[in-house]
Amino acid sequence: MNKKQILLIDDDHELAELLVDYLAQQGFIVQCCFDGLSGLELAYNSKFDLILLDVMMPKLNGFEVLKALGSEYKTPILMLTAKGDNNDKVRGLELGADDYLAKPFHHQELLARIQAILRRIKIVTQQNKQALHGEKSTLTVNNIELNHATRTITCHTAPITLTGTEYQILTILMDHHGQIIAKETLSKQVLNRKLMPFDRSIDVHVGNIRRKFHPYCAIEKIKTVRGAGYLFLTGESS
Repeated sequence: MNKKQILLIDDDHELAELLVDYLAQQGFIVQCCFDGLSGLELAYNSKFDLILLDVMMPKLNGFEVLKALGSEYKTPILMLTAKGDNNDKVRGLELGADDYLAKPFHHQELLARIQAILRRIKIVTQQNKQALHGEKSTLTVNNIELNHATRTITCHTAPITLTGTEYQILTILMDHHGQIIAKETLSKQVLNRKLMPFDRSIDVHVGNIRRKFHPYCAIEKIKTVRGAGYLFLTGESS
């Protein structure tokens, strides 16, 4: 079994040394970069299973790295943010990060977040394989088509790029179109954690999906049901 490759981009040398040792014990191989520019170059030129990305760094900060990688970049990214800075958390998710973890964090919590993200990627990969082996590969609801075989999404035939987390949220909402899905359910199934007070992660991810749909459709696809969750509107389905 090949070990998962992680890229850590963080200027805290002491933390990096600790994480390299700890994650190695958990079966991961970790490469480190200590500024945003060198981290961006390595992310572009090498293949990783996951990136751990700090916010405050020299040369390029974490947000600038996310912008430079762009929406087409497929490797999942876990942002490391300042404790209690909700603006950093929201901004990181809006720029395409899959999840965030506030510093200082417990090493076991970091491991749980890493495993949850990699589990989501595994689910998507399994869906792709099932589709390629003849199982139903496309889901079309309200002029949104989701193709598991190619992991592509179209909105009124226009291609849409989603992060792995956004893709999983959309899949659940579309699979249960016409039904209200609680944010707690989405948090448990997609982020693999209970929804905590003031945690806006699911809200931001859904907002990202809506924003990416907006240029191609003026009609709402995902409705917020206050106090209950989200509802993917059925419209025309097949």
